[in-house]
Amino acid sequence: MHKFRVAILDMYKGHPNQGMRNIHELLDRYAEANDVEIHKKVYDVRNNSEVPDLGYHAYISSGGPGSPIDAEGWEDKYLSFVHALILHNKFNTEKKYLFLICHSFQVMCYHFKLAKVCLRKSEAFGVFPMHRTHEGYHNRVLKKLNEPFYAVDSRKWQVIQPNQHALKVMGAKVLAIEKPRAHVPHESATMAIQFTPEIFGTQFHPEADARGMIFYLKGEEKKQVVIQNYGQAKYDNMLEH
Repeated sequence: MHKFRVAILDMYKGHPNQGMRNIHELLDRYAEANDVEIHKKVYDVRNNSEVPDLGYHAYISSGGPGSPIDAEGWEDKYLSFVHALILHNKFNTEKKYLFLICHSFQVMCYHFKLAKVCLRKSEAFGVFPMHRTHEGYHNRVLKKLNEPFYAVDSRKWQVIQPNQHALKVMGAKVLAIEKPRAHVPHESATMAIQFTPEIFGTQFHPEADARGMIFYLKGEEKKQVVIQNYGQAKYDNMLEH
């Protein structure tokens, strides 16, 4: 049986969430379906400044609450790990892969100055359409999805105004955006980026499942956020989908 080592970088800072359950369940399902033995280890990045070494095959860096641009003390170790991974991949044939979700995605965009990272006017929460760019249509992760494809979006911050020069220097490509908004003042957020051939990230939550979303949507706080921002009909539509 093939053995595979995965490090999970927990960015939730101890806050209750469905994301970590989702990540573990997806890895377990993959292992069972493909007869692979997966060894997982969780690193509490934001509470304990824990980061993995380069002894894993793959890394998943989770979503999480709070500001992706205000220093909390763990950022130097986390970003040193990311730079070490990039350097390893540059000089080694055995590649190390990193998947970034929401908060982690925003941290990386801010660090590499790939786009503007700022607060949204109001919190985004629910299931929304995502639209691929030209590069997204040909990306191996996204190319088989529908257009648009639907994903869970849960964030108070946003990545907007991609810096084309910085993207070109890094070799990064924007793969998906929010619904284009040509006739309204709010800009479309950047929702997926291929940072390097081995680093992929999304501002949405691809790990989310129906069970977790129903749990959140039926909570009074999130229910009111959706209804106030989008209306009762949109809330009912989200539950149905």
